[in-house]
Amino acid sequence: MSSAETNSSSYARVAEPTLAYVWHSVSGQPIADDLLDWPPDVFAFTNVILERSYAFRFALPPSNDWPPPRKVSWTAAVVEAGSQWGAWTESRRGHIPDLVREQWTAIRPGAGNPIDEVASGRDRRLCEALLTLHAIADEACAGLGIALDSADGHACAYRARGRELLARAGTLSRIDPRFLRVLPKVSTPPTGRAAYSRYACVHGPGIDARWRKMPARHRGIDVTSEFATLLLLPWPLQVHASDFRPVEDSVQRLEKDPFGFFEFAPAEQLDLDLLDRVLVAAREEVASIDVVLLPEAAVDENDIEALESLLHFHGAISLIAGIRRPARQPGRLGGNWIHLGYNPRFEKGAGIARDPGPPWFHMRQNKHHRWSFDRSQILQYHLGGVLHPDVHWWEAIEVPPLGVEFVEAAELTMVSLVCEDLAQSDDVAAVMRSVGPTVVIAALLDGPQLSSRWAARYASVLADDPGSAVLTLTSMGMAQRSRPSGRDSSPVVALWKNPGGGVREIPLEGGAHAVILSVAMNRAPRRSADGRWPVDNGTACYDVAVHQVRAASSGSEFQPSPSARPPSPLLNIEELTILTAWAEGVAEILAHAPADAADLLEQARPGAGWRGSLGLAEPSAQLGHAIELLRKHVLASPDRDGVPGFDASLSMCEQDRPDEGRLDGLVRQVLRAMLEERRTRHPPGGSAGGA
Repeated sequence: MSSAETNSSSYARVAEPTLAYVWHSVSGQPIADDLLDWPPDVFAFTNVILERSYAFRFALPPSNDWPPPRKVSWTAAVVEAGSQWGAWTESRRGHIPDLVREQWTAIRPGAGNPIDEVASGRDRRLCEALLTLHAIADEACAGLGIALDSADGHACAYRARGRELLARAGTLSRIDPRFLRVLPKVSTPPTGRAAYSRYACVHGPGIDARWRKMPARHRGIDVTSEFATLLLLPWPLQVHASDFRPVEDSVQRLEKDPFGFFEFAPAEQLDLDLLDRVLVAAREEVASIDVVLLPEAAVDENDIEALESLLHFHGAISLIAGIRRPARQPGRLGGNWIHLGYNPRFEKGAGIARDPGPPWFHMRQNKHHRWSFDRSQILQYHLGGVLHPDVHWWEAIEVPPLGVEFVEAAELTMVSLVCEDLAQSDDVAAVMRSVGPTVVIAALLDGPQLSSRWAARYASVLADDPGSAVLTLTSMGMAQRSRPSGRDSSPVVALWKNPGGGVREIPLEGGAHAVILSVAMNRAPRRSADGRWPVDNGTACYDVAVHQVRAASSGSEFQPSPSARPPSPLLNIEELTILTAWAEGVAEILAHAPADAADLLEQARPGAGWRGSLGLAEPSAQLGHAIELLRKHVLASPDRDGVPGFDASLSMCEQDRPDEGRLDGLVRQVLRAMLEERRTRHPPGGSAGGA
């Protein structure tokens, strides 16, 4: 056989793409009945076909043909079918919901049909079945990633399984994430483009997405617990031209379009004594600081542990800081990322901590795009004395593969980005638009954060679609260096943009060292353009107060000392997220069906058969021990009928037990946070039930 004939047989041209061909090319799998065993897989399938054919348009209002007529409303029918499907997936008892079976029966014979029949709408019944099954699968994904206050107690274990799968694989689907991912949808656009789902979204390969849950919140079970105080440290307060250094022998192509590399190495080091006095003053204003934020490249990698020790002493629960790392050896480049640190105390507003505490949980959001200085920026920042204006200067950092860390903390889902990444149209931006995190935090090494500049424009895009609140933060030193021709410098170091609201410019006033930004949370609607009624079970975050902080004249009692902490956390980030997933399931089932709590906890234990069906390995020994402790605590808190009780479990978690083991204490912390979070959303006598 000739080489031409070989190529022809190996790469035969497809005469006409079919549904089966399109799905296989995207997922690597056939259209098979076992997709129905796990609703997120069906969501992925229907989403791919409807997106590729642009057949979502057939559900857009106004339309005489949509939604299809039924004895009960179409919305009510798909919501009920989604709930029943989750319950069937959990128990595999009885039959799959009738509406799911009807739509699948209409789709399955059409697997070999050209996708053009869907795109043109010629096969109306096939289009209707795809749209309806997509909506049902979306409803069946409700609560898989984010535990919802609207969940009714059915299929709690199914949802906990989905959250464990998400924590481990970075997707809600059984399909290999190297082909596609199914991720939770946090927000739907208040304005802008239509969203055709409200609980899940599909994204292709090329990006590593990780989903983490930190059980950090204020104590309490009313709406006043749903707030956060953020300390914005726009440091370095001074930036010198000499802080930008050309990398030795890096300039190339001197004869045409020369370029070189620079590194940012500020002479002003992190001043922990000043920060201590700032924290003293900040706590006088708002009692407690929850989150401390620093701009891009503000902290040297070697200062993280000392910084977290100081924040632990002052009761802060989280650190979001731009980290710089110089090149470790000649010929290598440095690093630039956002460090996400979480205090294992987890309790916001807990006050001073005099013990060193266990090590913090750490995550890392890499920067994916180098900053480049051209002539106009060199002149804008007055750097011509150190960086020649005729050379195009690139930031001397490694460029890692694309990845994004989604972090749930209490009521919020957050993403942090580094400077250039906010403005790029890459896979990270596409995933964020699909997921719609509650808050996007951008750490910048940039000029003033004015509403007329680039960061505000990109913040407005994310606020409008997908509906995220956006906070940008730069250093005072860089804001002061930015003096374009004919303009004065500006002290505006941060910018906050609410979904559907205005832009707040946040300056650092003369004599101030930091700014406190207080934010609150409220319910937000989820909308879908396919005709389903809106539901108010989302979360919105909005700014409520800004206060300038001037360092106190004297510091606290904090005394840095050699670390007495153990070498690593009791659980790693993934294990903590899985433990929290099952604690969320416990909180939900205790609120609705406490008699079933023992069955749910049995499914959480190592050895449960469902993990193999989802391709998951057994939990580690330490995670298995934590799950056993969770089970012990819940089952040891029965009510008068002998079944575990919500109030009894919450009371048990609130007890002070100074002699308990560290892992035991962590498990009770996690369970308390999830119980309080659910009770906050559904007080006794509300629609979620109570004890």
